[in-house]
Amino acid sequence: MAKLWQKSNQLENELSKKVEKFTVGNDRILDSLLAKYDVLGSLAHTKMLNKVGLLSDEILVSVQQELKQIYKEIESGNFQLNEQSEDIHSDIEFRLSNGKAIHTGRSRNDQVLLDLKLFSREKIQYIVEQTKSLFDLLIQLSEKHKNNLLPGYTHLQLAMPSSFGLWFAAYAEGLTDDTENLYAAFKLVNKNPLGSGAGYGSSFPLDRKMTTALLGFDDLNYNVVYAQMNRGKMERVVLQALGNIAATLSKLAVDATLYLNQHFAFISFPDVLTTGSSIMPHKKNPDVFELIRAKCNKLQSLANQVNTITTNLPSGYHRDLQIIKEDYLLSFDTLMDCLEMMQIMMNNISVKENILEDDKYKYLFTVDSINQLTQEKQISFRDAYIEIGKQVEVGKYQKPKSIQHTLIGSIGNLSNVGIQNNMEKVVAQFPFQKIQQAIQELVKV
Repeated sequence: MAKLWQKSNQLENELSKKVEKFTVGNDRILDSLLAKYDVLGSLAHTKMLNKVGLLSDEILVSVQQELKQIYKEIESGNFQLNEQSEDIHSDIEFRLSNGKAIHTGRSRNDQVLLDLKLFSREKIQYIVEQTKSLFDLLIQLSEKHKNNLLPGYTHLQLAMPSSFGLWFAAYAEGLTDDTENLYAAFKLVNKNPLGSGAGYGSSFPLDRKMTTALLGFDDLNYNVVYAQMNRGKMERVVLQALGNIAATLSKLAVDATLYLNQHFAFISFPDVLTTGSSIMPHKKNPDVFELIRAKCNKLQSLANQVNTITTNLPSGYHRDLQIIKEDYLLSFDTLMDCLEMMQIMMNNISVKENILEDDKYKYLFTVDSINQLTQEKQISFRDAYIEIGKQVEVGKYQKPKSIQHTLIGSIGNLSNVGIQNNMEKVVAQFPFQKIQQAIQELVKV
């Protein structure tokens, strides 16, 4: 099959085939992930071409019908990229009876930019929904176990009393900040690059604001040079945001792995969620958490990879950007898998009760003893610190019979309502409903 950029029927030889294999790489496989977004872009673009007089009514009706049929095939899972097609853009163009007309005013540069943005926008919605689902579960667990005390550590040494309520809620609030950071990345994604062409615009009277509205974007990338410069930058910013969620999951996985260890034994899981050993029958290995940790740590490295590839590239398009595509496109599914598995694990967690009754944890309460002594004797904190320190040193320290914490966000006052309100505000900022309405209208038969 001829390529869109070929100007003659030049014959392929062994060298050209090697060059094609090297330059195309896995693009054909990856392009199948972008298929429906390429169709959406063409639906909007052809409507606009018709409005500005560059596409007849007759051809518009034809290409719209055919594009919507292709969209249905993609959505139903019946679409396959032709093995002879160079990429998704040429594949769809060759499928249309009037395919030659739809490229007017476009370059594959702004097509792939648009596809990546539409893809990212939809995947971000899935990430937000999964993150919110895990957040809700952590808040539920926090409320359920707010009275179950847990050792708090600094430097992995016993520090002060904590609680499972505090532990679960800490990760919930972490996800709130991560989601807010993702919204900042989403705002960069939700700008329309279509019409920037190869990076220098077009002499055709294209209506870029029309395609912006048709595709449900909040705004457009106005400067056509910057629209192209945005490639690489967008991926890096989005990957940094995904990396923040991944970092939170990784840390939670590390804690869970530690707390499951027999020397801690703070939590447990059903056997079906752990794995055994081929020679040690007592083992319950936290493989799920270990793989979440590894996958999430890898996700955190991807933004730096993109930064390294794009550093010192001049303005304009460069084929280097193709290298970013594979890890970027697959990163969303990796994170969604980790979010899903974390929810499965947390839904089946069992929490040990009365942990701090063990005498080995008595020094967790020294700060509470100092605070009580400061109030009871009306002495300075430092004098009380010295007195309790001496008791510890000579082995006469006795932990208090009860403790009372009222500080906002502490074990006695989790303030989960405030955390929940913040998460609701963050999620409400994403204009997912507006986007869905625009896309539904675009593909409506």
